[in-house]
Amino acid sequence: MTPPRRDSAIRSRRAWSVLIIVVFLGLSSDLFSKWIAFREIGPQPVAVDRDAVLAAQAKGESLSRLIPPDVKPVPIVPNLLDFTLVLNPGAVFGIGAGKRWFFVAFTVAALLLAVWMFGAWTRSRDAWAHVGIGLLVSGGLGNLYDRLAYGCVRDFIHPLPGVLLPFGWTMPLSGGREVWPYVSNVADLWLLIGIAMLMWFLWRQGKSNKSQPGPNAS
Repeated sequence: MTPPRRDSAIRSRRAWSVLIIVVFLGLSSDLFSKWIAFREIGPQPVAVDRDAVLAAQAKGESLSRLIPPDVKPVPIVPNLLDFTLVLNPGAVFGIGAGKRWFFVAFTVAALLLAVWMFGAWTRSRDAWAHVGIGLLVSGGLGNLYDRLAYGCVRDFIHPLPGVLLPFGWTMPLSGGREVWPYVSNVADLWLLIGIAMLMWFLWRQGKSNKSQPGPNAS
């Protein structure tokens, strides 16, 4: 097995520190925001019963019935952001409802891939890449915790509530006219930011490699 490069992030105490701190802060912010949302958005705290979630999924029932009917969306910024409680049985945008163990296995594999990327792709000075990987790991762990502890993912962030597409257009996945019918959470936000940061890092790496002269250049 080829040993890691001398400048590999896996040898760097600073790189590990950045990764661990970002994972800790990202995971803490996700779990705390979910806890405070399900405690404060409704008139009473909403407790998520894992057994009730699994029983509803086994019967093919919607998890919306597990949210008390007196829990209404809370406008934070009109037409821009609502907080509303949703139990998501699937992945991002509710895709794959009922396939909890598939997403658990997929998340574990993605987390292992992210750690491999940290050691194989990045160098000790690639701090932005380490932040991006840390956000990916924290987002994955946040939703993985929910799937294991509650049998579903707790969501509460609804951007662009009630904003409709023009000309009668509909969204491909939802079939509705709302521009953004999906409710998400802080873990999803960290995942999206982490992916964007890694794409930017890889683009910069490719651009840097192209600018370097080849071995035959004079």
